[in-house]
Formats: sequence, C-alpha cells, structure tokens
Amino acid sequence: MGRIGKMYHSNLKLFIMFSIVIVVVLTVIHYVLMFFFCSDTGVISVQSATCGRTSSQICSIGRPPSETSYTQCSIDVTAVFKRCNGLRECELNTQGLAPKDPCFGTYKYYTTNYICIPAETSVTCHGGYSYLKCENGKIQINTANYGRTDKIICSEGRPSEQLQNTNCYSPNALAPVSKSCNGLESCEVFATHTVFTDPCFGIYKYLAISYFYCKMLN
Repeated sequence: MGRIGKMYHSNLKLFIMFSIVIVVVLTVIHYVLMFFFCSDTGVISVQSATCGRTSSQICSIGRPPSETSYTQCSIDVTAVFKRCNGLRECELNTQGLAPKDPCFGTYKYYTTNYICIPAETSVTCHGGYSYLKCENGKIQINTANYGRTDKIICSEGRPSEQLQNTNCYSPNALAPVSKSCNGLESCEVFATHTVFTDPCFGIYKYLAISYFYCKMLN
C-alpha cells in the first residue's frame, strides 16, 4: 500500500472513531440488483464484499440440499468497493460482478458490509473546476473518480452515445486530488483528462469527489 493509501486508512480510522456511522450488512441472491444508500449527510464506505456461501440457511428457500450444503465458499468482490465507495447511492447488477465462480454447482449469494460516513460530495462536469472548502477544519479526501458511473449526471445537451458507458473509472484520480487538497481549508481541482488519465475515450466525463473534515490535521 502506498503512502497516500496508508494516510487515507489511518485518517479514516481516526475519523470513524469520532463520528456517528451506520453499519449495514446487505445479503442478496445471485443475479439480482443490489442497492446501497446513505442519508443526505453520508457516503458509502464498503468494508467487505463477498460472493459465495458460508451458511446453509441463507438464500436456501426452494433450493435442493446439493446446492446449499457446501458452506466453505467465498470470494472477495473488489468491484463493489470500486463502484460504490464515496457515493450516496449505488445500484449494481450482480451478474458478472464476481471475478470468477468460487464454487461451481453451489447456489451463491452476495454479502456486503458497509458503513455510512458523514461526508461532503462534489461533482464537476468535464472542463470545470471543483471547489472544496472546509471552514472548521482541514479537508481529507475520501474518494475521487474522473469518469462516468451514471447516465444522468452531467448529461444535459450531450448525445446518448457519450453517456452509455457507466463503468468508467480513472485509475489515478485519488492521488492528484489528495495531493492538491488534503490538509487545506480550501482547494480547487481541474476536471480534465490533462490532469487525470482518460479512462473511456469518447464518453463525456465528470469528476466526483467525497471528502470529510479531519480536524486532527489542525
């Protein structure tokens, strides 16, 4: 884990200790839509996400014992972290979400454990500037993505072909945003592919940031 990653996890632990968080465990059957949400003052922080079977009772109604008896089946689903962290709401189709089938022939389910962190969010369409401000503390970046995960955000006046790819994530967005903003009372970040790697050519992108106030940086 890099220096920025270590700083983020350290500050996140401190922030959680002194904040009110909501802990949610969501279990859904295979091949359905998962929907996570937080209140207007919180964003999603996924703690764990797995696909498999660790109980013979969960999601077993109508299934033969041969499909539910094997309970040592579990695989991490990192796509849930990538797609949902830092959002107020997140909807995922579980089909094809897991990297592989962890136990062929067993009826599987998804289990996601997430918390809602009180945080601010900022969304800036391509070519604009994100202005972050903290009046009573220092900014601590939680998540950042330059891409597109929604067909509605920053869609006005854009042709449909520029909005279709909603699985568009910049591989390096967190580092430059953290470098520009962490520990400051205010900052600005230019939402453009000259700052961030272009993750999906031809798609109209936006910069989405979530951040909280880490007063311990004072």
